[in-house]
Amino acid sequence: MTRTLARPDATTSRRAWFGLAVLLLPVLLVSMDMSVLYLAMPTLTEALDPSATQQLWILDIYGFMIAGLLITMGNLGDRIGRRNILLIGATVFGLASVLAAFAPSASVLIAARALMGVGGATLLPSSLALISTMFPDVRARATAIGVWTAFFAGGSAVGPIIGGVLLHHFSWGSVFLINTPVLVVLLVFGPLLLPEHRAAGRGPLDLPSVGLSIGGILPIVFAIKHCAAEGFDLPVVGIGLIGVLLLIAFVRRQRQLAEPLLDLSLFRNGLFSVAIGSSTIGMLALAGMSYLTSVYLQSVTGRDALGAALLGIPMAVVVFVCSVSGARVGRRLGIRTAFVLALGLAALGNLMLLGVGVDGGIGWYVAGTVVAGAGFGMAFTLVSEVAVAAVPPERAGSAVGISETSFELGNGLGLALLGSLAALVFRSGGDFGPTLGDTLTHADGDTALIDSARDSFVHGMHVATTAGAVLLAGMAVIAVLSGRKSRS
Repeated sequence: MTRTLARPDATTSRRAWFGLAVLLLPVLLVSMDMSVLYLAMPTLTEALDPSATQQLWILDIYGFMIAGLLITMGNLGDRIGRRNILLIGATVFGLASVLAAFAPSASVLIAARALMGVGGATLLPSSLALISTMFPDVRARATAIGVWTAFFAGGSAVGPIIGGVLLHHFSWGSVFLINTPVLVVLLVFGPLLLPEHRAAGRGPLDLPSVGLSIGGILPIVFAIKHCAAEGFDLPVVGIGLIGVLLLIAFVRRQRQLAEPLLDLSLFRNGLFSVAIGSSTIGMLALAGMSYLTSVYLQSVTGRDALGAALLGIPMAVVVFVCSVSGARVGRRLGIRTAFVLALGLAALGNLMLLGVGVDGGIGWYVAGTVVAGAGFGMAFTLVSEVAVAAVPPERAGSAVGISETSFELGNGLGLALLGSLAALVFRSGGDFGPTLGDTLTHADGDTALIDSARDSFVHGMHVATTAGAVLLAGMAVIAVLSGRKSRS
């Protein structure tokens, strides 16, 4: 668990380290695009006038397409070549980014975000798998994985900042167009610096498993969001139950396949299960907190996108630094204890946001996000360490695929669950529109309505971030209890 901090072996070629720099580009883009829209949503809402449900789909569909396809694309890369699928995915991602930037309607933007998710799903597993090929030396490989994890964790925190700077100078479409020059660099230098690798003797890809995984996730998410926005009704509950049944069928099928998309036996390792639970709950809480506080800074405090982004810099720095140093904490305290500490810090940071109010509390916002960022950064790098080291080498690829999927699934669930919870509390506070932005746009100068709506939004944000803190604390308790169980 301490290998991430070891010095790279002198025999590792410069080409490998230059190749790593190229691989960090798609990692940063994919993770950044999870959060880059947080600050753009108010501006985007004015331009495209999406409904409340469309707003959530604009945010959610990208992460859920990635979550549903990560393991599939990892398996596909083993068959057709990891560099090949990386470059194919980068092309799809770039073209979809251009489509999103010039989308004339919310529906087109949702479709473009879905295509970006398809492309993004090829980039993460192939980039991490290529690191294993490029760095045969164990110590150098551990260092490279540590840097990869720091960029992945840091990208989500940097996204709102970059988005804020772009929105200050350009239209909302610029948050997508920024992807294209970065991907051009990858497409030019990737074939020169990255080796090709494909596994021999692999059977055909199990397409029914692919369909079951996506067909299970999306109906459940739709049902959750619809019920939060419109209330419970029988048809939507039925759709959610269909999703549950499809996921059950997916799990049953994985147990029967000789080459499953999802190796369920990995979860028999207690520490691995703690890591996957921590990444899912951690990203859920981080996504919900980041989205809600971004809306708060703009629609409640009246800051522009750049002003809101600048207030996010302290958290972004802390997330990156703690991602790099997480392995050192794990070495000194033990991995399980380090997880408990990281989850506890993240929970505390979320609770500190209770000090944020309509008329003040920016200091609480900065302090809370910094404390939470320290916990999130530490936890995420520990997850990557465990995913690689807690299983036999021949199963490491499957373990990494599961950990990446948990990150993306947690991100999407955070927006769907915590975002919907905050929206439900907001609307229960008065005769408001479906969102705070919509309410303020149609308030016609009614200061009483505006003040009431902002107060109700802050209350909803408090409820949602507290729920995130409770989930994080619960995961910390599970980590403690699983450690006692393994020693008994």
